[in-house]
Amino acid sequence: MTSEAVRRRRGFDPAALAAIGPALAEFVDRGELAGIVSLTSRGGEVVHAETIGWRDVETRSPMRPDTLFRIASMTKPITSVAAMMLVEEGRIALADPISRWIPELADLRVLRDAAGPLDETVPARRAITIEDLLTHRSGIAYAFFSEGPLKVAYERALGDPAMNRSTPDEWLAALGTLPLAYQPGDCFHYGHSTDVLGFLIGRVAGRPLRQVLQERIFAPLGMVDSDFWLPHAKRDRLASLYGHDETAGRLAKVEPVMYDEPPSYTPGGGGLISSAPDYHRFARMLLGGGELDGVRLLQPETVNLMRTNRLIDAQRQIPFAGMPLWQTCGFGLGLAIVEDAAGNPYACGAPGTITWPGIFGTWWQADPVNDLIMIYLIQHHVPVSAGTGATIATGRGAAGRRALPVYQRGTYAALSQLAEQAT
Repeated sequence: MTSEAVRRRRGFDPAALAAIGPALAEFVDRGELAGIVSLTSRGGEVVHAETIGWRDVETRSPMRPDTLFRIASMTKPITSVAAMMLVEEGRIALADPISRWIPELADLRVLRDAAGPLDETVPARRAITIEDLLTHRSGIAYAFFSEGPLKVAYERALGDPAMNRSTPDEWLAALGTLPLAYQPGDCFHYGHSTDVLGFLIGRVAGRPLRQVLQERIFAPLGMVDSDFWLPHAKRDRLASLYGHDETAGRLAKVEPVMYDEPPSYTPGGGGLISSAPDYHRFARMLLGGGELDGVRLLQPETVNLMRTNRLIDAQRQIPFAGMPLWQTCGFGLGLAIVEDAAGNPYACGAPGTITWPGIFGTWWQADPVNDLIMIYLIQHHVPVSAGTGATIATGRGAAGRRALPVYQRGTYAALSQLAEQAT
């Protein structure tokens, strides 16, 4: 069957799909983005894929379908699935206090004011639970989502959240010296919760998180290019990271340090490198109720639990990164869930669509109503202003955020156009 026949059989207008690539290419042609890889599937079949621009501008190395990307917070859903596998096995429970495995985070103090002095604290009213970690309601922060003395304290105690030479034990001990920004359970506050969850998984399993993910998720699903470490033999496939140089008015390469060997520090909240084909298999597993090609990782009821909002009304009034995200999305166990696509900055699918993006512009969603998966990968560093109301920069430097809706709207328009033609 030809590619055009597959698209038509899956309900897409091939001509409308073909128009998406040229529209995205304009962002590359204008020098706003280095390159883009996208993948769209329906019913498990790929109906559209684009490789646009360069994985490295300076060497003119083109994007390829198997180009590797730092997926940043797209790591979080994967770590969350690993945790829910342990929940199913009865090895942990959502209500369990994490201090059972991480005594470094017992007897915590909480700031009276999230932006106030570090010595003005009160005791935590209760222990942090597994559910608190999965829903970012632990009170644990990120430095760049903090303000005042806590921001500086995080930077000094924990160092770089992505590239870090600490061992998990050292990092958790350092985290245990810091006060919480909020009382456990009080509010959604984006931070290192999923990193802590990943290290907890390692302690429960008795082996490093990297090994757990390889053995229990990546190998069973055939995700051959997903890892916390990039072997030297694969480095020519990695897309370079770029930011926008406001002074020069052009892209400028950002060059993170690469590990020479597999690291001990493997942050489950943002450390993975992966590819569009690999993440497509992970998303298909979730859309399949925990199963892909005869391999079952989770039971359907567990996936449904992950896809059920757990934020209360008061928590949904608080903006996320300067956006009223929780007015149109809920948040379950490691996943955001679309409730209304209108004006939604992170998703465009039917109600029930799941997603969680990455800070370098990587994005995906799985729409169960339309049996549709969309993956959009770039490597574009956008500054985030500090503070509890942290905002992501806009303008030319945020071209990835402006290009994404082109892909989103174009894909759904291609689907609806063919449906309209058939009526």
